[in-house]
Amino acid sequence: MCGIVGVISQAPVNQLIYDALLLLQHRGQDAAGIVTMQGNKCFMHKARGMVRDVFRTRNMRALPGTVGLGQVRYPTAGNAYNEEEAQPFYVNAPFGLVLVHNGNLTNAHALKKELFDIDRRHINTESDTEVLINVVAHELERVARDLPLTPEAVFKAVSAVHKRIKGSYAVIALIAGHGLLAFRDPHGIRPLCFGQSADGEFMVASESVALEGTGHKLTRDVAPGEALFIDTQGRVHTQQCAENPMLNPCMFEFVYLARPDSVMDGISVYQARLNMGETLAQRLISTMPPSDIDVVIPIPESSRPSAMQLAHKIGKPYREGFVKNRYVGRTFIMPGQGARKKSVRQKLNAIGLEFKGRNVLLVDDSIVRGTTSKEIVQMAREAGANKVYLASAAPPVRFPNVYGIDMPTKEELIAHGRSIEEVRQYIGADALIYQDVDAMKRVVAALKPGLSGFEASCFDGNYITGDVSAEDFATMREQRQSQAEEEDGPARTRLALQSGQEP
Repeated sequence: MCGIVGVISQAPVNQLIYDALLLLQHRGQDAAGIVTMQGNKCFMHKARGMVRDVFRTRNMRALPGTVGLGQVRYPTAGNAYNEEEAQPFYVNAPFGLVLVHNGNLTNAHALKKELFDIDRRHINTESDTEVLINVVAHELERVARDLPLTPEAVFKAVSAVHKRIKGSYAVIALIAGHGLLAFRDPHGIRPLCFGQSADGEFMVASESVALEGTGHKLTRDVAPGEALFIDTQGRVHTQQCAENPMLNPCMFEFVYLARPDSVMDGISVYQARLNMGETLAQRLISTMPPSDIDVVIPIPESSRPSAMQLAHKIGKPYREGFVKNRYVGRTFIMPGQGARKKSVRQKLNAIGLEFKGRNVLLVDDSIVRGTTSKEIVQMAREAGANKVYLASAAPPVRFPNVYGIDMPTKEELIAHGRSIEEVRQYIGADALIYQDVDAMKRVVAALKPGLSGFEASCFDGNYITGDVSAEDFATMREQRQSQAEEEDGPARTRLALQSGQEP
């Protein structure tokens, strides 16, 4: 899960891309990057860290041009500590190509070998985005060899890309001297939309909030399998480039990842979370008497709409019982389990007045590893709660995710192989209520008539691309262990420096 944006304008775009990335910061806090083009020359700056830390005045001045793109990174493939794997990625042929990508290629390792053995292209990192840009570059080179690069040729190249790569991908690329290209995987797993400003400026981004927050009007979402090409004259060309496209957006976007003020594939994220709260209330009523509950308290921030609707449905007061430190990153997307656990109490503080002597129902958007939930339940008890119940607006997360969310091994998931009672005991709650999978799908799908379904593999184990095997999970487990070892070194060094010791 990353945030991506691309702009084509008649005015400098560096500040505009910066502003859009701030609006997408929730989608990735590990690294950020911007590239701009002036004529046929690229200017790039990328580094680890938050947008506000990566880009200083001197960096912004070094990004001239009226075309550009940017990305905030949340690593699900490769090394979280390797700045070379921060996006955008660049290749100099054909034309000069720069690309950002949100998602995860499930056949990246097979493609890497294919690129070396057949296409004669070398991949220098473990990032699947480098694999992707080289596949795109190779296919563009094939269609444009000794010929001008027309929109039809671009769409032909994208069609060939769809046939070669598997998994989830929302892509924005700049082709030097030609324009901006954006396309989405045939299942539409990761989001992508585009819009226009009053003065004719075009923007493509992961979420509608990036457009609206920068003065652009949302035109529509890029359809699954569709390619959008905006040439240097500002003319928009679109074409369906996949053989059997079918919209299956990621359910976890609506549960947690997206901002509530975004609209994705015609579905209001806020309304989806309200609907989840209503069905969660029905689930709770069938599980325990609401009379046992004194107050409903959300665990900030994504759970608030669901918690409000649940409280309304069961007729109990809704209260804000936790204060969030907004200067600490989202714990779910922090690399390393140790960093997550340490940051929970830095991130949240309980208001004792709302807990003391009460039976409280805490509502969270989801429970993934259980580490955060366990800490928060304990915080509620320490704040004086009589009983602590916990409700999850999402069903149990039982299966690994391979499409760009940081849930790659079943061993890390608290609900995998455990009963709800066993999870409850681990977390330490007096009761644990989960959302129902089918109910969740039904109430979110109701907001988009004709929707074919959702990518909800972490809840139901159904991998819609049909190419995920047990061997893939074994490979991912090995990569995960290797990455954890690589991450442990920098983490240990930082801890030693903070304590004044030798690393």
